[in-house]
Amino acid sequence: MKKFIVFSLFMSILASCGGGDKGELVGVKGRKWHPEKPYGMTLVPGGAFIMGKSDDDPANMQDAPTKTVTVRAFYMDETEITNAEYRSFVEWVKDSTIRTRLAILADEMGQKPGSGGVGEFAFNDADPANMSPYDKYMYENYYSIGSDDDAYAGRKLNNKIKLIKDPQKYPDEYYVEVMDSMYLPAAESYNGLRTMDVAKLKFRYTEVDLNEAVKQKGRKSFLKKTEPVEIYPDTTVWIKDFAYSYNEPMHNDYFWHQAYGDYPVVGVTWKQAKAFCAWRTLKKNAYIKTKKGRDLINQFRLPIEAEWEYAARGKNGNEFPWDNKDMKNGNGCYYANFKPDRGNYTKDGNLITNKVGVYGSNSNGLYDMAGNVAEWTSTVYTASGVAAMNDLNPELKYNAATEDPYRLKKKSVRGGSWKDPESFIRSAWRSWEYQNQPRSFIGFRCVRSLANTTSNKMNNR
Repeated sequence: MKKFIVFSLFMSILASCGGGDKGELVGVKGRKWHPEKPYGMTLVPGGAFIMGKSDDDPANMQDAPTKTVTVRAFYMDETEITNAEYRSFVEWVKDSTIRTRLAILADEMGQKPGSGGVGEFAFNDADPANMSPYDKYMYENYYSIGSDDDAYAGRKLNNKIKLIKDPQKYPDEYYVEVMDSMYLPAAESYNGLRTMDVAKLKFRYTEVDLNEAVKQKGRKSFLKKTEPVEIYPDTTVWIKDFAYSYNEPMHNDYFWHQAYGDYPVVGVTWKQAKAFCAWRTLKKNAYIKTKKGRDLINQFRLPIEAEWEYAARGKNGNEFPWDNKDMKNGNGCYYANFKPDRGNYTKDGNLITNKVGVYGSNSNGLYDMAGNVAEWTSTVYTASGVAAMNDLNPELKYNAATEDPYRLKKKSVRGGSWKDPESFIRSAWRSWEYQNQPRSFIGFRCVRSLANTTSNKMNNR
């Protein structure tokens, strides 16, 4: 009888595991996957091209030997990141910083939601008595004790209650204290106007160093938190980049004024651009987590140098993003925002930068891949270009430490800018800037890898 029971149990297990597949190998059941086109991005199918200065080298730099390389499919922002888009990052960091400070002070004062005042902004901790076993374990072993570098790591902010922005409506002296700490001292105010201390707006994120991961064991060696990054653009670049020039209006207005909302953000370092990409990934995945059954996205990131040139050349591998070698059409209209003549910045219809997407797109549906602002890439700059890299998704990375020499902090910059002559806006033209150096003529756009191996050839079948 016991043998019969055991045999019956064994057969029932087999039947349950079969799941109606009749014993055939059908794979783990799951839903079909279809790529979702990210808002504001266009798909650049994978393919091969001749990278480097196969075109004219008017400056005789000889710094980019040609090489046939292949890149995988990826999404790329149709335009450069604008001031309005970057301001959403700044506002998010500002909001999180204020909420964190309010929550910490409420915690120190022993105030809880319902007590009024700053207590309404206390950490949104559940009552341990009402927690699930999992939440209680995580709270007792992690959230309540924090981490080595953050005593409040893992604790949730109360984002449901709105911040009070009117000083006359601040609920108590503790709230006033926190808000006052976000501003420069009154003695440093200009004409009595309190100014936000933008140095306090910092963003920290976790990144994975996969090159380190293949060398060492243990996640702690390659899963690292970045140093806090000050994310506010350096608006003084309009002064520093142009000595003996009256550019105060751009310094005062360019980033925050609504008139420049659709203009490309400038004054951001390479590290700030990377931080923006990390925040953009966090923002999207936070939304996806609220929707059950959806896969998290591949991360937003800066393009590798090869991806940028491949996308800029268009489907026909052009010297410029457009389909001919002329800089203007028969009506005398220019195809990009650059400096046609020495000292004449307005000949192409613009003084400095222009609104993104004003000029026509290339065959990949991308705007301003030449001129307007030059753009950061993720690639370390070397004079040999791609020669020392692999021919499949060629990339050279190096996370330069603060103490590293400056020669190791050079990052490739592509596309030329509003202040550059014709030769500098060719798709193959290479330039560089130090990763911690903001400029009034350098911006960026994001890319995101596509989770398949689609190429142009497959799309044409």
